[in-house]
Amino acid sequence: MQQTTNFTTFTIDRSLAHPPARVFAAFSSLEAKSKWFGGPAEWKLAERSLDFRVGGREVSSGGPSGGQMHRFDALYYDIVPDRRIIYSYELHLGDVKISVSLATFEFEPDGGGTLLRFTEQAAFLDGFEDAGGREHGSRWLIGKLADVLDGVAPSATFEPQ
Repeated sequence: MQQTTNFTTFTIDRSLAHPPARVFAAFSSLEAKSKWFGGPAEWKLAERSLDFRVGGREVSSGGPSGGQMHRFDALYYDIVPDRRIIYSYELHLGDVKISVSLATFEFEPDGGGTLLRFTEQAAFLDGFEDAGGREHGSRWLIGKLADVLDGVAPSATFEPQ
């Protein structure tokens, strides 16, 4: 196996027409987060849990029927209600850990809405090349979050880049 590490960092800013407390709430319970955080509609969910507290864990796994399973396994380090969430997570494809990331969500008041700022610092492991796919997927998920907050059906179709 090739022992390499490739790094990427990106930031996504998204203006949302909802106050920080409402946007933050979409992250803070399993019921709320399950409405927008997950794979494409055709994926089968295998496991989903959320213990939203400092030191708590979040797990989400699933994948296409008959295809490779994806597993997101996170640990929460910092939670400031309505202001900030910081967690680290591992992403696995099947039995292979492909990356370890530090993810930060910031919720800035912006008039009557929120400027949501998401920053990810990722280390891709052992020959896995991301080629911008992580940022593309993160933009898709944040778009689903915006749809849920706006009361419209979130886009269930993920378009690869």
